[in-house]
Amino acid sequence: MDRIKAYIIGFLIIVLGIAAAIIYRWGFGMLVRVVLSLGFLGVTLMLLFFTGLTLYAESWKYGIILAIFTLISGYGTYLSITWQNLHCILAIIIFFVAILAFGIWYISEPDLSITDRFRSAESLERAGKYKAAARKYEKAGNYLKAAEMYEKLGWMESAAWAYEKAEKYEKAAEIYEALYEKEKDTYYLKEAHEYWKKAGNMERAAKALERYAEEEPWFWEDVAKLYEELGNEEKAKEAWEKALEYYQKEAEEEGVFWEDVGNIARKLGREELAREAYGKFLEYCLKEAEEDPMWWKHVAEAYDYLGEKEKAEETRKKYEEYRAKIMKTNEETSKFPEGS
Repeated sequence: MDRIKAYIIGFLIIVLGIAAAIIYRWGFGMLVRVVLSLGFLGVTLMLLFFTGLTLYAESWKYGIILAIFTLISGYGTYLSITWQNLHCILAIIIFFVAILAFGIWYISEPDLSITDRFRSAESLERAGKYKAAARKYEKAGNYLKAAEMYEKLGWMESAAWAYEKAEKYEKAAEIYEALYEKEKDTYYLKEAHEYWKKAGNMERAAKALERYAEEEPWFWEDVAKLYEELGNEEKAKEAWEKALEYYQKEAEEEGVFWEDVGNIARKLGREELAREAYGKFLEYCLKEAEEDPMWWKHVAEAYDYLGEKEKAEETRKKYEEYRAKIMKTNEETSKFPEGS
């Protein structure tokens, strides 16, 4: 049992003990009186705090409402402590329960007016109240109609969300493509790509991702792989060429990308470029291995790429020796004396 559970159980035992003592000494009626008094006092203090906070924020309308609730709760506290006018205490309790229930009901549909809450979604649609109708359709699980309402409002992202809920992924994808044409935000192309995939239209998914990669070239490799899955070798090759161009630029700044350059160049049959890239990758890894022996693993990979198997094996042994040393050190440091 952890400490928190022990504290909770201890607290409950104390509370039950106090309750039992009150019943034994003064009877069950006194326990009810104490519970009501403390309950009303807690609610009064809470309401008083929020009333002060609201008035400080100069929200006079809600401040006055909270002040009235505070006075009612305070009066309930007084009646409970003095134990008089029990019918009034009951009425106050019913009043606060009703207010709480109303608040929960109101918060469940915050965008709807009181009258709109009692109207059907169809009635609200006919009245041109598309926002309220959309909320009603959503609540009823009719996401297709909700999407229609959002489209009429011009809330296209909300419409796309509703179409997704209705599993009409192609409609959501079309909306995101249209949003890209309007906003020129590449985020929409990425979303369109995902929804075309969900819709099972991989051709459209590839086209959307291709347009995305034109502005975010990191994704040309993904475009190439997607076209390969579709069996479109010509488009795949074009994408691999653009991925190669992107990685060559990145490798000039960060040498680790020479591995990607080599892999793609070899895939495109450009063996001379591949060997040159792997050579540069090897240089980068050797330099890193001087500072961090974990890089011997990548040095071995670079030798493998270059076909130098003996050097690859020698380097791999260095990496394994380093790894074994690290594991042994970890084992020794984890063996603490008992009781420490």
